Amino acid sequence: MAEVAVGSLPLVDPVFNYQEHELNDRLKRLYPAVNEEETPLPRSWSPKDKYSYIGLSQNNLRVHYKGHGKNHKDAASVRATHPIPAACGIYYFEVKIVSKGRDGYMGIGLSAQGVNMNRLPGWDKHSYGYHGDDGHSFCSSGTGQPYGPTFTTGDVIGCCVNLINNTCFYTKNGISLEIVDANFGQQPFVFDIEDYMSEWRAKIHGMIARFPIEERLGEWQGVLQNMVSSYLVHHGYYATATAFARATQTTIQEDQSSIKNRQRIQKLVLAGRVGEAIEDTQQLYPGLLDHNPNLLFMLKCRQFVEMVNGTDSEVRRLTVRSPKSQDSYPGSPNLSPCRGPNSTPQHTRGTDSPTCSNGVTPPNKTKLQGVVGSSKYPSASSSASSSTSSSPSSVNYSESNSSDSTKSQPHSNQETSDSEMEIEAEHYTNGVVEGSTARIMNGTYKHEEILQPDDNSIGNGVIEECSNGRQLCGGNQAATERMIQFGRELQALSEQLCREYGKNNTHKKMLQDAFSLLAYSDPWNCPVGQQLDPTQREALCSALNSAILESQNLPKQPPLMLALGQATECVELMARVRSGSCSFARVENFLH
Repeated sequence: MAEVAVGSLPLVDPVFNYQEHELNDRLKRLYPAVNEEETPLPRSWSPKDKYSYIGLSQNNLRVHYKGHGKNHKDAASVRATHPIPAACGIYYFEVKIVSKGRDGYMGIGLSAQGVNMNRLPGWDKHSYGYHGDDGHSFCSSGTGQPYGPTFTTGDVIGCCVNLINNTCFYTKNGISLEIVDANFGQQPFVFDIEDYMSEWRAKIHGMIARFPIEERLGEWQGVLQNMVSSYLVHHGYYATATAFARATQTTIQEDQSSIKNRQRIQKLVLAGRVGEAIEDTQQLYPGLLDHNPNLLFMLKCRQFVEMVNGTDSEVRRLTVRSPKSQDSYPGSPNLSPCRGPNSTPQHTRGTDSPTCSNGVTPPNKTKLQGVVGSSKYPSASSSASSSTSSSPSSVNYSESNSSDSTKSQPHSNQETSDSEMEIEAEHYTNGVVEGSTARIMNGTYKHEEILQPDDNSIGNGVIEECSNGRQLCGGNQAATERMIQFGRELQALSEQLCREYGKNNTHKKMLQDAFSLLAYSDPWNCPVGQQLDPTQREALCSALNSAILESQNLPKQPPLMLALGQATECVELMARVRSGSCSFARVENFLH
């Protein structure tokens, strides 16, 4: 396998940083399916995988031949530091002939890991090369076949391996090659590799589009319609789901009141009013949180964070001097212990968090390597034997922290539009009206029902008081004291759960992060301030929604997201079994 090592330069060098940035961007554009944390791309020659006659310089990109160059025993090769990932689909690298040396005995190609480095590429099994002295191509044999022109000083020779159809070809000066400079993407390639890759991407997409389903078209349509319907219902788009069901003559499995109850709870969580969401959940779904201690603890930790943020109703009713507000929000539900499996605030694989791809993850990549000389699968390689001189979609919700309102009653059975579940892109944080980019669910939210601002709840005095900056708990002393009291209750709950179920490092980390906000004068701009970002509510909202559905013996994930997750897993499996076409069959390319 050909592998690559990156030469070391001071990290403070701005030129190096710029070049590294350019390299990363170019490789990401060429090989978007490659996850370099798992399968790094070749970026230079390996000082540990070469014959002794080979010298390296210029960040291990320049190859020098230092042997005698009298016969074939003086041949020498070098491989790149990493194998070529199968997820590349198509991989390309180039070398520039700085000096051909005395005889011009040079080769570029691919080889497997373990192939003898005391040979030119292509001479041995699992080795392939193009030689400059005669223009012949060698394929695991000492006998070459005429391939193209010879190459010499000043020429740029490229090697392209197509892992989709298992072919390899070489280029000379951008046309469809004993000091050479390698280009693993550090500079724009002379050959238009991106156009070649686009052709193959179109071929793969065409194969997918032409997949035969004619005989089962009706069955497929029915399945897809049910998947879309269940997705709409899962996320609470009742009006849209109803209209879709009428148009497609499908049936909604969940009753309207249940959907609207979930919709209401999701809105509360996304608005930062977690205390109300907990109360409604306990009233509408008795025992749910008692049997899910980890979920309850996550909710309580989030409620504390929202208290710091000034958005939870328990501190808002104290911050806003409104008789109506004072009466609107009873104290938070008791912090009752409960039991269940450990969980984390982040969405685990397979869940349908609005901020993730519901278990859809980028595909893994298998390995190939680059060499000046030789890959386990073909890898980029180059060598010399003469004397020379010096690479889904998430659902986003709009954010809104609206002011207090009277406690809402359960939704009626009257059908309403999906706009009722959206939250306007204007939200109130610590009494300050803030504008934000609207990340909507299905339209423009109308100030109705539970999120309708109470005119008395947002007094001019409070807004003016906080207009110059955000304050802890809205700057209200009583609200701050309530937050501290709630923190003690939360600590007590953590200790009780620890006694009953044992230590839980996840709980400990959540509690530490939440309490750490109080250590800073400006929690919104501190190392743990990301907790106050409204987007952090989305994973918790999705986890609570899934738990409610599961408690009603309904799927906690919509089948549509399960299908996307399965498709992504299949693409990852293709990469592991070295199917190069997986590079151009990424699931996210088909999501619009």
